[in-house]
Amino acid sequence: MVKDVSPKDTWLALENDPEACLIDVRTPEEWQLVGIPDVSATGHTLYPISWQVTGGLVNSQFVEELRRAGLEATQKLYFICRSGARSRSAAMAAAREGFEHVFNVADGFEGPPDGQMHRGKAAGWKASGLPWRQN
Repeated sequence: MVKDVSPKDTWLALENDPEACLIDVRTPEEWQLVGIPDVSATGHTLYPISWQVTGGLVNSQFVEELRRAGLEATQKLYFICRSGARSRSAAMAAAREGFEHVFNVADGFEGPPDGQMHRGKAAGWKASGLPWRQN
């Protein structure tokens, strides 16, 4: 079972648990053009590992890339994408492969569109006022 966790609760987990990790499953283009969560103040490193590859296909090496990054099955892993959909799928895949504590960051990095159809203001990491940076 994958639990949804708010961006602020994710930040608190990173502040309080040295073993917690944030995995950004968006694409390199999103990291470059939209920005990334900045977790450096928590003493953590962001793990950019794409759930999908070019053409929207699932990254068949995703779980292997988690392991290559040094992530262990007993760590608390928080998955984030743009709005919370891809990250939920990624967390479910990790759970199926033995990762014991996986969480989906609800509303993702940008959240849903607001009334003007702009993301990043209605909900999500950015709208919560959490640190992020543009590459």
